[in-house]
Amino acid sequence: MTVCIENAQHPLIIDSGENCSIVARNYLDKHFPNWEKQLLPTKAKNFKSASGKMTSIWKIIKEIIIPHRKGNIRLNPEFVVLDDAHIQGFLL
Repeated sequence: MTVCIENAQHPLIIDSGENCSIVARNYLDKHFPNWEKQLLPTKAKNFKSASGKMTSIWKIIKEIIIPHRKGNIRLNPEFVVLDDAHIQGFLL
């Protein structure tokens, strides 16, 4: 699904099996140049993927606008920033 974040379109994957929302550091580096100024501390969490263990560094809050013909839906989820993930978008 495509959503609007900071007046630009970004991919959003909805995964009901995830216990938290995540985004990769490299995705933020590419699309949000000043993202590090918006960081909030988070408790260390362990994440695993098929390619191995991933490291959480901080969390960030991003307003997401989901377009809908009967009125847009606005969310403000917290995303855990993973230092070594390879996700091309946001995982909610």
